[in-house]
Amino acid sequence: MPTVSVERDALFTNLGHTYTDEEFDELCFEFGVELDEITSEREEALKNENAKLTKQELESLSTTVIYKIDVPANRYDLLCIEGIVRALKIFLCEMDAPTYKIVEPSNNARQCMTVLKATNPIRPYAVCAVLRDVTFTPERYASFIDLQDQLHRNLCRQRTLVAIGTHDLDTIQGPFTYNAETPRDISFVPLTHDVEFNAADLMEEYLNDPACKHLKPYVPIIYDAEKYPVIRDVNGVVLSLPPMINGAHSKITLDTKNVFIECTATDLTKANIVLDTVVTMFSEHCAAPFTVEPVDVKYEDESVSKGYTTPQLFLRKETAAIDFVNSLIGIDLPAEEMVKLCEKVQLGPASLLSEGTVLEVTVPPTRSDILHAVDVAEDIGIAFGYNNIVKRVPTTCTVGGEQPLNALGDLLREEISRAGYVEVLTHGLSSCHENFTALRKPVTPAVELLNPANVEYQVVRTTLLTGLLKTLQHNKSASFTKGFKLFEISDIVLPDDEHVVCESIVGARNCRRVCAVYAGPTSGFEIIHGLVDRIMTLCEVSPEEAYIANSAKGDEEKYRVAREGYFYTIKESTEETFFPGRCADILLTYPGSGGAQLKIGSFGILHPEVLKSFDIQYPASSVELDLEPLL
Repeated sequence: MPTVSVERDALFTNLGHTYTDEEFDELCFEFGVELDEITSEREEALKNENAKLTKQELESLSTTVIYKIDVPANRYDLLCIEGIVRALKIFLCEMDAPTYKIVEPSNNARQCMTVLKATNPIRPYAVCAVLRDVTFTPERYASFIDLQDQLHRNLCRQRTLVAIGTHDLDTIQGPFTYNAETPRDISFVPLTHDVEFNAADLMEEYLNDPACKHLKPYVPIIYDAEKYPVIRDVNGVVLSLPPMINGAHSKITLDTKNVFIECTATDLTKANIVLDTVVTMFSEHCAAPFTVEPVDVKYEDESVSKGYTTPQLFLRKETAAIDFVNSLIGIDLPAEEMVKLCEKVQLGPASLLSEGTVLEVTVPPTRSDILHAVDVAEDIGIAFGYNNIVKRVPTTCTVGGEQPLNALGDLLREEISRAGYVEVLTHGLSSCHENFTALRKPVTPAVELLNPANVEYQVVRTTLLTGLLKTLQHNKSASFTKGFKLFEISDIVLPDDEHVVCESIVGARNCRRVCAVYAGPTSGFEIIHGLVDRIMTLCEVSPEEAYIANSAKGDEEKYRVAREGYFYTIKESTEETFFPGRCADILLTYPGSGGAQLKIGSFGILHPEVLKSFDIQYPASSVELDLEPLL
């Protein structure tokens, strides 16, 4: 959860109330946020063991009380004091939710931003807005900068998705151009310095200058690109080098009256949310409060976008059934009362549909967190008051217990660990190549990600073996002299057009599996084979007569504890992941199968090509089998 630091006195002045610390803590709880800490600059310095300050430096630090407030990660409207004060006043019914207006400039000449196609490979989107007749004070200026920092850390994902630039509009002249140029061709004076740099030298400066360490984490975003993004005005003046730094020429000061805001992005939806948040929070300081001027954004490459006008400041509608809201919260509130409560959480005006059985709310541009009826119900619960919900004993009497499949998995984890195997927990996503091709398997249907973050996260895994082999790959420095044993018990996901969850066909199902790998000086086939027999023994599954006859343990089988009707055997496998002739399928016969044998897994010596794909330098064997049929 993001933590917002605000001065207590400034907060109370804006709220028009004075609270004790306990009273404000209770107000935060009622509103759905948390007062995490009460501190000051000096107190923070004293608690910081790494801060080596002299006595004079400590005494110079402020003792003004600071409230640190934890806010929900998706409540971007609460990341500054303006948003917190506005939301609390509306919650306390001391003000109405404002109406945000897009107004045309007085000369009817909108500013314009042209996005050139050279930006497509690096940051293809831009959105803009203008705030007119803004009045800055030192406190408002600090809050303005802090909001941008908070957004960069949270929604903007450290500027990788969106980068915000704000400029004194009176020092620059539109129309503006967003382009990508070679680093040596971009020369300007950045905010952090008093001398001119070209972009290439500036990146090196940020990498090596301790005074710029706060910007160093953002350098890799564009460092290796052939061209860097840059925004210029009609005279060629550099406004900013996204996502790094703004130019000193258009620096905002306390005397700034007109603010030009630009956001460059790799995600247009996130960019619009960021822009809407900035303008809705600080348009209250305009001469005409809660107004903003639009900017036309045009694209040279219309395949990216045909252009648009920003900010959008959309109002949208969401619905929730009255019975659903009451059931979820645990109350019995009349529909008309819900309509009134929506005003307290900025979801008004609300109305009733379908003869009063459905609540329709109006979602303002500040509430991008409202995505579903559950979100509406949560806010109504906050408006109603958590403390007002009557505690009731449940009408049903139930006893909780562990799911049988989970219980079996926990018991097997203990036993396999006792056999000398180390448990690992690997990632549930994989690349298509590693999940199929590297294992010498044909590419078959799998649950795919629509927009994977990188090639490593293309599909949801259909096998646990990939994760174990990657673990061996990244532990090549470990000793393999006595063998290296790994195992994992976890879920894979398989496409399934018939599997039903909550009366819906979801198109996929989870399958719990156990997978183990042995790698060492020898292939260890007999070690993995022994583990298969051990797992079956623990699950009280008896080997078939023919399997016993082929073993030296015939007399021991007389004393095996086994479930009636459960038998297993193995037969030669054709799995291409394994070495030909050195692998077997595990076949299970169970009550109700009519004598038919169900393949529940395979084990064997891994094929050399599989080992080469994962850069494993020792022979290895593995087993992977389904656990659900063994219940």
